[in-house]
Amino acid sequence: MTPTTRAPLFSDIARAKAQSGSTPTEERDLGPIPEWDLSDLYKGMDDPSVTRDIDRAAAEAKRIKDAYQGKLVALSGDGAKLADAISSYEQLSDLMGKLGSFAGLLYAANQADPARAKFYGDISEKLTKISTDLIFVELELNQIEEAALAQAVTHPALARYKPWLEDLRKEKPYQLDEKLEQLFTEKGQTGRGAFNRLFSETMTGLRFDVEGEPAPLALEATLNLLSNPAEPRRRAAAEALSKVFKDNIRLFTLITNTLAKDKEISDRWRGFKDVADSRHLANRVEAPVVDALVESVREAYPRLSHRYYAMKAKWLGMDRLSHWDRNAPLPDKPEQIFTWAEAEGIVLKAYGAFAPDMANVAKQFFDKRWIDAPLREGKTQGAFSAATVPSVHPYVLMNYQGKPRDVMTLAHELGHGVHQMLARDQGALLAPTPLTLAETASVFGEMLTFRALLAETKSPREKKAMIAGKVEDMLNTVVRQIAFYLFERKVHEGRRKGELTSDELNAYWMEVQSESLGPAIDLKPGYEVYWAYIPHFINSPFYVYAYAFGDCLVNSLYGLYREAHPGFVTKYFDLLKAGGSKHHSELLAPFGLDATDPSFWSKGLKVIEGMIDELEAMDRATA
Repeated sequence: MTPTTRAPLFSDIARAKAQSGSTPTEERDLGPIPEWDLSDLYKGMDDPSVTRDIDRAAAEAKRIKDAYQGKLVALSGDGAKLADAISSYEQLSDLMGKLGSFAGLLYAANQADPARAKFYGDISEKLTKISTDLIFVELELNQIEEAALAQAVTHPALARYKPWLEDLRKEKPYQLDEKLEQLFTEKGQTGRGAFNRLFSETMTGLRFDVEGEPAPLALEATLNLLSNPAEPRRRAAAEALSKVFKDNIRLFTLITNTLAKDKEISDRWRGFKDVADSRHLANRVEAPVVDALVESVREAYPRLSHRYYAMKAKWLGMDRLSHWDRNAPLPDKPEQIFTWAEAEGIVLKAYGAFAPDMANVAKQFFDKRWIDAPLREGKTQGAFSAATVPSVHPYVLMNYQGKPRDVMTLAHELGHGVHQMLARDQGALLAPTPLTLAETASVFGEMLTFRALLAETKSPREKKAMIAGKVEDMLNTVVRQIAFYLFERKVHEGRRKGELTSDELNAYWMEVQSESLGPAIDLKPGYEVYWAYIPHFINSPFYVYAYAFGDCLVNSLYGLYREAHPGFVTKYFDLLKAGGSKHHSELLAPFGLDATDPSFWSKGLKVIEGMIDELEAMDRATA
């Protein structure tokens, strides 16, 4: 399959939502926290089914190649036979995705385990080798004449693949000949894939000496200290992060330069002009739509992040916030701790109040052990929901510490899981959702849970803290991610002119962060290297704007839900069930929404602005 293909053969576990919170509490037992059971994929690394399925996949790839290579164009005259070929390809995609998912999930759960790292590397290498036999499929499908393809898809068996074939046609201008595609695929293991793995394993192995801590901390725990109530703890964590990042900055600079150059080579050979064009294509979104989003958010910086952080500085009794104070809790904020069972109940109740079917799907994740939630040595940071493949089911990973933000993260990832479950019937080629729509259920589920908790909160002080926390999450999702996108643009545009120094990367970072965070944030020395730990820059270039896209989209949808838009629940479920089978314009049309209209983005941003207005009103009421 070609590198730009929307239906990956390997598990897509990159949809990570960064978690933040303070360190694990000692004040309350969180109760039993689930570890996932991956046996629905395979029983273990030594499961004989792994070897059998690898051999079966290799044999099936060879059969498909022998049966169809050089013949797909001719088959366009027979819709049934062409449908058989694509169906075989889809079933093999599911099988290979199952193998890749299992290896990827095992590795994510403990990246420090050499056996898991080797297993992941070996499986990835074998799947890459097998996939080279399949490169011809999409190339030849795109050689079919438009008129012939239009006639072929009138056959009922082929009609279900029409959206996938239409998306595939969009990639035609950027596809290379088969030999070059094979070379790109095979070299990916020792190129981009190798540097991605180097970054992940390096980050997993880093330890941070934080003043006041009895032992060095891993990255996740150190980042969590940035929201500790005590300013000295936050500052100590920030300084420890800066020191370790600086000590390793040459390596991170090399990785960044190498991957940016690797992308430039690929873009140049394929004919992509703009540095983000390949991501826009994969997301099935037009560049002007993304440009409108970016400009709308940048224009709103003063009304959003600049205004909020000035308010927060006042609440904390400071003229300006140091960068380590950005995620500090409000003064005297009650730090409620939720057991795992309580978190489960809160999320399922919020989902059920919206639609019982949504809660029923989410409940399976708890009942069937599809969630891995404990903190564990070597475990990947953050959280994700891995769709795996339609023939199995998704799995959720997070690092649960009992804080309200962890409950929100659980709601977010379960939203992904529900979306992925509902889209499974689309099959391996059409179930995967473009990143721009992948956040639809996750952010919506998070908003449902937030509103449910807020409605049950009676204390004005607690209500203010909750609204402020939600505003900060939304700023992190919208403002921060657009700043990340602008940073990436600077990096990749700069790399096209030559290798970048650490100082240049630091300067790019400080420029976009200063603009987005505003004058109320004092970016102290040491912050300039914080770009180094963001995994999205390494694993999924330009992924980040999808968060802002999804958040603004969901804000608009949620507004319609609150306004009792006719048939909202049914329309919403239809959107989720569609997976990747429809363009965003088709999915939003039933709601009367249009992402090409600048007012669409303004509507979403006004939700954040309205919450900040509410906080200001609370301040005036208590003045």
